[in-house]
Amino acid sequence: MKKLIKIENIIIEIEEKEKILKNKIIKILKIQNKDLKKYKILKKAVDARNKNQIRFVYSVLVEIEKPEDIFKNMYSNKIKKYRIVLQDPYIYEIKKANKKGKIIIVGSGPSGLFAGLNLAKAGLKPIIIERGKDVDTRIKDIENFIKNRKLNPNSNIQFGEGGAGTFSDGKLYTLINNYRINYIFQEFIKAGAPKEIEYDAKPHIGTDNLKFIVKNIRKKIIELGGEVLFESCLTDIKIEEGKVKSIIINNKKEVKVDELILAIGHSARDTYKMLNDKKIDMEARSFSMGLRIEHKAADINKSQYGNNYNNSKLSAANYKLVTHSETNRSVYTFCMCPGGYIVPASSEEGRLAINGMSEYKRDGENSNSALLVNVTPKDFESDSPLSGIEFQRKWEEKTFIEGGSNYNAPIQLVKDFLQDTPSTKLGNIKPTYNPGYKLTSLNNCLPSFIIESLKEAIPELDKKLKGFINNDAILTGIESRSSAPLRIIRDKETLNSSIKGIYPIGEGAGYAGGIISSAVDGIRISEIIIEKYS
Repeated sequence: MKKLIKIENIIIEIEEKEKILKNKIIKILKIQNKDLKKYKILKKAVDARNKNQIRFVYSVLVEIEKPEDIFKNMYSNKIKKYRIVLQDPYIYEIKKANKKGKIIIVGSGPSGLFAGLNLAKAGLKPIIIERGKDVDTRIKDIENFIKNRKLNPNSNIQFGEGGAGTFSDGKLYTLINNYRINYIFQEFIKAGAPKEIEYDAKPHIGTDNLKFIVKNIRKKIIELGGEVLFESCLTDIKIEEGKVKSIIINNKKEVKVDELILAIGHSARDTYKMLNDKKIDMEARSFSMGLRIEHKAADINKSQYGNNYNNSKLSAANYKLVTHSETNRSVYTFCMCPGGYIVPASSEEGRLAINGMSEYKRDGENSNSALLVNVTPKDFESDSPLSGIEFQRKWEEKTFIEGGSNYNAPIQLVKDFLQDTPSTKLGNIKPTYNPGYKLTSLNNCLPSFIIESLKEAIPELDKKLKGFINNDAILTGIESRSSAPLRIIRDKETLNSSIKGIYPIGEGAGYAGGIISSAVDGIRISEIIIEKYS
């Protein structure tokens, strides 16, 4: 196998052009221009620690004509910036199945799509059932909700092709380290994602790209022999002798099944109840709730980039903050959407939930982020596995009423929130939440321990990000769907639930958090099933 050289921490100043990277590689390796055969960018990150001297930091993979001399000195004191690596240290391969089975996947979010894609590549012809609609029809339903306040409980920000992630910032960075991630990136690129996601330190796709990417992945699954059935909700499961035998779709159609993959989203509350009624082992788990905070994107850029805040080489600035309150609660920002929007994420009538969304260019006027407080099963009113859901519903109902009982979101200026004063007028920041908003107090939208934790934390977060407390910054309620409020118990090796042949995966099952970790979980179950049928 060919040996390559990986060079890390190559610095390019913000005023320099990227094409200078080639010359820097040649200089570092002390070779001639003709000796450099090719190079590939592995990672590109922004170093904004010194706001007056922002830099880009690169890692590259290099192939040179005669590497022997470089290899000899690789571990000497003179050479510390690079090391030998093998080309394609892991090439992802999918076996071909030689047996047949009826495999049904419930849900078309990242875990369901990637499980389906791999199973289809193996020749197993999976069937994906999705309670919501295809992405184009789903967009129309969401637009109708925003314009006419008519919520479709099965086709909204939470449900439909691509899952909740379709209407998000499309973040692809994750804290997990897994060899399957590069494969996921390549599949996204094949489906139309920007090539930059392969090396960007904080890659994202944007909701505008996700809308056609998930559609292209669906088309690929169908081309390979799979099926995707929309407006098909799992309503019951038939179990015999501890194993799944069939499922009921839309309360009427029975379908036999050998393997049932539950790639449900974290808002599939009726499905959770059905599973609990079937005595499938589940447990309540900790999650987080809070508000969304909204600033002008230009102000966040100035805080993060200093004098370079409007440099065209820099995208809208990110931040990630955390502190701990005296109530022993963690308070942190989550799902930060630079240049983004706050969107209605309700999936049940009479209940209000919100989320954040950005397009690929992140060029909206405002930036927003969830501002969350951890909630544990000790805070719930019962010991039922569904107690976290009831906790969410309680506060979503209160928020719906506080907003005017018409899906308007209650909002409050940060300064008024901290002074415990209801807001009566806006400053120079216009809320991005559409359908609309109501100026009020947010005290009745969340339990007191969350409200008090947020009031204590915001001044501390302002010390970490100058301008976080802005007199005109807006708080919008409530963010209640940050992650699944329960976990469906599964075996660590086989991923089976307490019922044989049922495999709970992804974020809705309580085993992932975000697009990439969910997709990895979907691939894991596909590998187990492919092995079983090979």
